[in-house]
Amino acid sequence: MKIAANLSMLFNEWPLAERIMAARVAGFEGVEIQFPYELPAIRLKELLERAGVPLVLINLPAGDFMQGGAGLAAVPARQQAFDAALQEALTYAAMVRPMCINVLPGRLAEGIGREQALDTLAGNLRKSAEAFALLGVRVVCEAINPLDMPGFLINTPEHLQDLLTRVDHPNCQAQLDLYHMARQALDVVAGIRLLGSRIGHVQFADCPGRGAPGTGSVAFEPLIDALRAVGYDGWLSAEYRPEGTDTGASLGWLETWRKH
Repeated sequence: MKIAANLSMLFNEWPLAERIMAARVAGFEGVEIQFPYELPAIRLKELLERAGVPLVLINLPAGDFMQGGAGLAAVPARQQAFDAALQEALTYAAMVRPMCINVLPGRLAEGIGREQALDTLAGNLRKSAEAFALLGVRVVCEAINPLDMPGFLINTPEHLQDLLTRVDHPNCQAQLDLYHMARQALDVVAGIRLLGSRIGHVQFADCPGRGAPGTGSVAFEPLIDALRAVGYDGWLSAEYRPEGTDTGASLGWLETWRKH
């Protein structure tokens, strides 16, 4: 397993274009960016090549989700907008070649039943998985805790397991965020075992507080051992909020993790 930096949360003391090299210098082996679309794809490609790091993951455009809305992927009335977002991401990914693309489920829209939302989401994930398979890019979908984000459609490993069964496509897997599982006081090891080989990407932060490892109460070593036991050999992406404005001051954990 290798460790990546989420540049939407880390190194925010730098402009986005400078964060890639900052992460490389700090010792990260890869980077992910939630929504990189402010940078032209050719520019991002050049920055990645200059730093010599892979782009591990980006998100599909998600409409109004980051502003508190329902997003696109699970809203039947927004199918046209989702299809446009999928095309935008495919065009972008053809240039920057991320390893994974995350399709956010979003929130349950007003007036939509949960089953209808899940059917819409599953159909859009299947469509995305098929399209990105042609680029060799894995599609993932994540669970987010409803305490930090009320109304989010997918919350638990069981939700992810059921969703992936609905999608039924080999190019669609689970994105497991260890923080979001710990925030709900779930048995994270049991969740890892449940999803097993369906885990396609892992993110982490400590809990409570969503800070760097060591700032909360999460025991990460058993979780990493559990991931290894189910055969996961992908990326671990740091998606936490550093204290203060100096990301480097929060990286005391990194060398130990790299050795482990």
